Amino acid sequence: MISAQDVKKLRDSTGASMMQCKKALEESKGNFEEAVKIMQKNGSKIANKKCDRFTSEGMIGSYIHTNGKAGVLVEINCETDFVARGDEFKEFAHDIAMHILAMNPQFVSVDEIDKNLIEAKRAEVIEETKGQDKPADIMEKIIEGKVKKHFDDISLLTQPFVKNPDMTIGQLLTEKIAKFGENVKIKRFVKLEVE
Repeated sequence: MISAQDVKKLRDSTGASMMQCKKALEESKGNFEEAVKIMQKNGSKIANKKCDRFTSEGMIGSYIHTNGKAGVLVEINCETDFVARGDEFKEFAHDIAMHILAMNPQFVSVDEIDKNLIEAKRAEVIEETKGQDKPADIMEKIIEGKVKKHFDDISLLTQPFVKNPDMTIGQLLTEKIAKFGENVKIKRFVKLEVE
């Protein structure tokens, strides 16, 4: 038997509807951690269905550090003005701007990185790993792993979220798409600092 308190706890944790929370708890036979995983999996399915939809609304989120010497502006798009004007969307935009200031990503996504930059980093890693006595296939995996980690570390969507390092910004975005019920995209950002 799933209690109303369990459903409320899951709802507070995930922000999903009461019905979605109840279904996830029923499917997991009351196991809270398993229910959260089910919710995340379902959120990914919803996000994948919505990823091609046009995002013509949105807002500019901002965060200014308490010392007033650094700040971020981030453009986040969605499908409707109704979602863009909502408090949760505004809070999401603010959190993303704060994260950008703290973690200093260089790109929104790994997909937008110029291939020449990737090749230059690959050449640098090959040079760093020269002389290691390992089979060629193992060395190739090491090189690919180091290159991937470097670009994951400087791409917003693959960075761990500063307010919850157990999830990436990409996973947070997927969660928000499922919750808002429409496509959401982090389009671009700019970081400003007094020098």
